[in-house]
Formats: sequence, structure tokens, C-alpha cells
Amino acid sequence: MTSTDVRSAGTDDRSLIIRTAFGTMAAQTLRAAVRLRVIELLGDTPRRADEVALEAAAQPQPMARLLRALAALGLVKENAGSFSVTPAGSYLDPARPDSLAAFVRVFTDPVATRAWEHLDASVRTGDVAFDEVFGSDFFSHLSRHPELSQAFNAAMSQATSVVAATLPYAFDFGRFTSVTDVGGGDGTLLAAVLDAHPTLTGVVHDSAEGLAQTPQTLQRHGLTERCMPIAGDFFHSVPKGSDLYLIKSVLHDWSDDQVVTILANCRAVLPTGGRVLIVEPVLPDTVDSDPEAQGADEVTCLSDLNMLVNVGGRERTRGDFEEVCRRAGLSVTSVAPLEEAAPYSLIEAVAD
Repeated sequence: MTSTDVRSAGTDDRSLIIRTAFGTMAAQTLRAAVRLRVIELLGDTPRRADEVALEAAAQPQPMARLLRALAALGLVKENAGSFSVTPAGSYLDPARPDSLAAFVRVFTDPVATRAWEHLDASVRTGDVAFDEVFGSDFFSHLSRHPELSQAFNAAMSQATSVVAATLPYAFDFGRFTSVTDVGGGDGTLLAAVLDAHPTLTGVVHDSAEGLAQTPQTLQRHGLTERCMPIAGDFFHSVPKGSDLYLIKSVLHDWSDDQVVTILANCRAVLPTGGRVLIVEPVLPDTVDSDPEAQGADEVTCLSDLNMLVNVGGRERTRGDFEEVCRRAGLSVTSVAPLEEAAPYSLIEAVAD
């Protein structure tokens, strides 16, 4: 390696540290763009910063600076003093069916970020920083703040959209007659499954707060006769009557003992031939050094730390899933990546 190669490698390494340290600033740039409706105001036609500022009730020069930062992030494009939306930036438009605007609002909100300031304390003690910062656990906090709870539900729905577009065709739902989506929120995922499989019936099971928007989702999809929301606490029980129990992005919110309780409640009502289908990221046993694989690993590993500081759960390896399933009286029969919805995988389990 020549001295030039050494300098180049050193520059790349330093750049990685600096870009990562600036990550919070980049996230808050997205938050400001969503709150100011920048992508909506740009629309389909290039516009000057002063035009956007006028409609956003903002100042022209600071708006130009925000737009240039968005351009540097690849979310808008600058050309001869005008700005236009890039394909990536269009995901911040709330009018887009697969928008991520609500997702950005929630995960850049102080409710989601303040506990991260205490990550080192959580690593030292294993305690959930959120509980100390806000004086209650995350989900109790949501239940006391309806507007925030609604925003969280919308964010979860947006995060589910890619899985909803993929899952109905990635798993053999034709083997079953009824699906209960445990912790199914507003019903986005189950509605997609039922749309694709017209012989299936379904149940969305969640807390009353989690089901707040479910009737609208079912009505919008014409599923009010084939699917019903049932409020309850999956730590106490889940509804009987289905031969498939679907659990997406729920188990990572909870400790191993709590996960075993949820799975054991599914096992208790599982009929002969029934299945439990878990849809979650699966942590690698070793983080892949291949740059193409690192992106998915980065998201999953950062999500794992988010679970640590905010809710007390964690992301899990295949071995971890096998262990919690074993403790609940289930056996994992397959783990398959959901290729079109990385980093999610399908973990199928049967009764022992």
C-alpha cells in the first residue's frame, strides 16, 4: 500500500466517523422538512427557495439553506437556483400511499430520541432509559397522549407498507382458514393478506389504542364482513378460532420472558396443524463485513439499541427465536428472509 493509499483510507475512515456523528443533524433536517411541508410545497415542478418559504411561512434565506442540505442528502435536487424533489425525497410526501412522513415525525420526535442521550447508562445497567426520562414506560406514555399515539400508529402503518405489499405472496396462506394478527395495529398488514386471499377470514388483536384506526382500514378495503378488531391484552390471552397467528414487529418490543408469555398464549389456542408466523428482522450471528450486507445489519443493530433504550426489548438471532419458541411450547420449522422487504424474515413455528 502506497502513502497515497494510506492517506485515502484514513480520509475515508475519518469521513465515516464525521458523517455518523452528524447523523442526528441529518435526521432533524428530515424532521424540519416534514414539519414545514417542504416536499408537498415543491410538488412536481421546480421552485425557488423564496417561493417555498412564502407558502411555508418561513424566511427565504434559511429555507434556501434547508433545501441545500436536503439536496446534499439526496432528497431534493438543486438546478440553477430552483429545487425539485428526487425519488427518495418523494417518500416524505404524506399524500404518497407508501409515504414515510409519519415515520420520520415519530422517530425524530423527542419522545423517541431523548432516551438515546442515555444509551451509555442503559449499556452499563441494562435499564430502560425511557422510563427514567419520562417517568413511565413507552406504551403507557403513548396511552396518555392520544395525538402521539395516533402518530405512532400511523408511523407503524407506514413502516408496514413494504411488508404488506410482499408478505401475501411470500407465504402459503392458502393452507389456512383464518388469521389472527396479534398486535396488528390499524390492520394494514392483515388487510393486504385478506385482499390477496379472498377465502380467508381474520381478526386484528391489539389494545384499544392500537385499534383506534382499524375500523377505517377494514372499511376502506371492504373487509368489515371478513375481519373484526378484537381489543385485548396479548399478555393475558389471544382470541381463539384461527389456525394461523401472525405476529409482526411485536416481539422485539419485549423481554424474553414477556415474549415467551405472548407466544405461549398463541400456543394455548393453536389448533392441530396450526402455525405461528413471526415477521421480524433476524440479527446475524456475526455482523457481515460485506458493504452490501452492512446496510440491513446497520438498521437491525440500531433498532436493537432503540429497543434497549426505549422499550426494554431487543432484536434477536435465529437461535434467540428458537429458544423463546421452545420455552413457549413451539418449534421453529423455518426462517426465511423476506427478500423484497429487508431486513424482515419469516419465522414459522408449530406446536411441539
